[in-house]
Amino acid sequence: MSDFQKPYILQFQGSRLAKALLRVLGWRVAFDGFPTRQGIAVVYPHTSNWDAPLMFVVKWAVGVQVMFWGKDTLFKIPLLGAWLRWIGGVPVERTAKHGVVGSMIAQMQERKAKGEYFWLGLAPEGTRKYIPGWRSGFYRVAVACDVPLLVVTLDYSRRECKVNQFVKLSGIEAQDMARVAELCAPVRGLKPENMAPVVLIEPSVDRRELIVK
Repeated sequence: MSDFQKPYILQFQGSRLAKALLRVLGWRVAFDGFPTRQGIAVVYPHTSNWDAPLMFVVKWAVGVQVMFWGKDTLFKIPLLGAWLRWIGGVPVERTAKHGVVGSMIAQMQERKAKGEYFWLGLAPEGTRKYIPGWRSGFYRVAVACDVPLLVVTLDYSRRECKVNQFVKLSGIEAQDMARVAELCAPVRGLKPENMAPVVLIEPSVDRRELIVK
């Protein structure tokens, strides 16, 4: 299910070895490419330590490069900083005037203006433990920069990972999150009791004023 017309403009060549490993593990991946050069990807649910290594194999299998947030101080450490950049880490200054979200909005807008590839991935729950909703940073960045939201779902009940659910956000939070919740409704994490409700923790009625065309 996607709000964007196929075929997508970006196609990738994944690893045969990773695809074979997923088959051995009994997992299926739905993937058709990316419709734009910039966007935000959220992975749901995040309930177990197994989620990260599984997503690493999925990422390897589909062949996409996805960046992630990291504290800027970590990137200043020799070797560690280079390794973080190599696997897709993007340094953000938490003490910056506009905070982490403001820093990521600025970076996304800069990459978009230059037409550079920049997909940012994160787990909106931010923890394996139960919390009452999703942190809103991903939504604020996606709306402010007018980029697609990719809802990646890890369904342990069906052993299926969907990397093909692209949503065009309106900036009306209730409407957008209802659509995201619909995509996530059939999914079950490895530990279902740890799954957060698909709502934003810091709600706002209308964020359309953030959109930058």
